[in-house]
Amino acid sequence: MFDRAHSNSESNESQWISLSDMMAGLMMVFLCIAVFVMRSLIDERAKIRELAESYRDTQLAIYQTLQQEFAHDLERWGASLDKQTLAISFNNSDALFSTGNFTLSDNARTIMSSFVPRYITALTPYMDSIAAIQIEGHTSSEWGDQTAPEGGYFHNLRLSQQRSRAVMQYAHSLLPPTQAVLVRAKVAAVGYSSARPVVDANGIEDPDRSRRVAFRVVRDSESHILQILEEAL
Repeated sequence: MFDRAHSNSESNESQWISLSDMMAGLMMVFLCIAVFVMRSLIDERAKIRELAESYRDTQLAIYQTLQQEFAHDLERWGASLDKQTLAISFNNSDALFSTGNFTLSDNARTIMSSFVPRYITALTPYMDSIAAIQIEGHTSSEWGDQTAPEGGYFHNLRLSQQRSRAVMQYAHSLLPPTQAVLVRAKVAAVGYSSARPVVDANGIEDPDRSRRVAFRVVRDSESHILQILEEAL
């Protein structure tokens, strides 16, 4: 009986040790899986950060290129460069067109003749990351004393569209065939009417600055986001 009890005790102890070994093994497996998952998450996060930094760096490079190219011209043209939107705005488009008209003035043609070829050349190295270049027509909210706000908006919408198309057509005529193809592929003419007015610190519209024509770089953020998502999968 003693021998049988001793044998049973050894058997139970052996089973307990085997169960402990199995649990320890499972814990090691779970630990390895957790370490692998954490490492994968760290790697994916690093890839996403790298892509985001690349997007930011290209944005900054485009801004710096445009700033260097036109630093000595913007003020005399009455233009400004926005770092966030990468838009070069020719403020007070009354200097480019006669009131209510969409025919470019001699002054506008002189400015565009200097600006457009240099602008396209400066952006050429970044074209793979640019979705479009928008030539935007903007107006103030004003349109005659007898016109209702809704009517004034649509009058200005037509005018802003006509002006942006006039600038685009003239820009196209200034370029050699190779760059003209690029304009047809990337450049769009858009009229915003008074939808995006320029306001002062008190939120009051500045009519002169609201009437403007802008060249804005539209980054290819959609494909960049898709690339980030693909890298994360």
